[in-house]
Amino acid sequence: MKKTLIAMALLLAANVSAAPLVKIDPAQQKALGITTTAVEPVSEAWGNAYPAKVRVPNAQLMVVSAPQEGLLTTLQVAEGEAVTKGQTLATIQSPKLVEEQRLYLEAVTRLGLSRAELERDRQLKAEGIIAERRFLETRARHTQARTEVEQRRQALQLAGMDENAIRQLEQKHTLSAILQVRSPMDGVVLAQLATPGQRIDIASPIYRIGQLDPLWLEIRVPLEKLEGITTGTAVRVEKPATSGRIITVGSMIHGEDQSVLVRAEIANPDGKLRPGQFVQAQLALGGNGTTWRVPRQALLRVNGKKWVLIKDGPAFRPVEVNISAEESDNLIIQGALHAGDQVAISGTAALKAAWQEEG
Repeated sequence: MKKTLIAMALLLAANVSAAPLVKIDPAQQKALGITTTAVEPVSEAWGNAYPAKVRVPNAQLMVVSAPQEGLLTTLQVAEGEAVTKGQTLATIQSPKLVEEQRLYLEAVTRLGLSRAELERDRQLKAEGIIAERRFLETRARHTQARTEVEQRRQALQLAGMDENAIRQLEQKHTLSAILQVRSPMDGVVLAQLATPGQRIDIASPIYRIGQLDPLWLEIRVPLEKLEGITTGTAVRVEKPATSGRIITVGSMIHGEDQSVLVRAEIANPDGKLRPGQFVQAQLALGGNGTTWRVPRQALLRVNGKKWVLIKDGPAFRPVEVNISAEESDNLIIQGALHAGDQVAISGTAALKAAWQEEG
């Protein structure tokens, strides 16, 4: 049988014309066990999996810091806990806060006095008792006092006091060194950056909080695989199952592995993905009329190139292709193929021998 196959291959080689076709009649096809199947056009296929790191988008990250210096007395949440906007996260005992409150109350008192002086001088001016210049000076002092109150109010707000607490201070004149640090948004505590009993300065970080839906995937794609990847390209992760879209394609090549950073935004409604996690991400290969699915056995490698043999009447025509992705039993290829083309999937060794002999 082996001698018969060799003889048939030599016969094929003798009958090929100068054109790049491997001519063979139906009887020879049957004898050599040559079979074909139709190429399958691909509208969207998934490429090779690349390592990706899960990150929280910058716009969804916030660092909760100390609004005033003092002693960190309590921490009420820990890493991994969900928090809501306005929730108390920590308590600071701050002598500096007492000083700010005192200055604010003094400014409020001066404002009240300047308001009374302004009303008195306005009446005196209307009666012609005082000069215009005195009234203008009184009004300027009132404006200055009002500005100082607003300045001190802003200082208390920056120190962590809300409007309700400031109103209570104005009404009761009760000073307090206890400062509550509240969450600026809904989210999850990603990191605890301080410990109870620690003396902290103003703006010292206490917590890092993030929102975990959606998330970013930072994917390292080899430079030679970057063609066709653009913003909007679909991305999927199989474990855990989720999907998203490319939002940026990096411009810098990383020297260690000659890869490009591709960033995707990906849904995380059930919280299965976690910041810092490494996953395998696949990028979609969009169909553009030249992307096809064929069985693995259809591929031939000749002279360092990849080919498939397409049935063309009584012959087979070699077509050069590129592999875009690999599936378990099939290959996703790109090349000058057409819907309905029949590609050889068995008996290809004899066809290859005839082709090379003819060449």
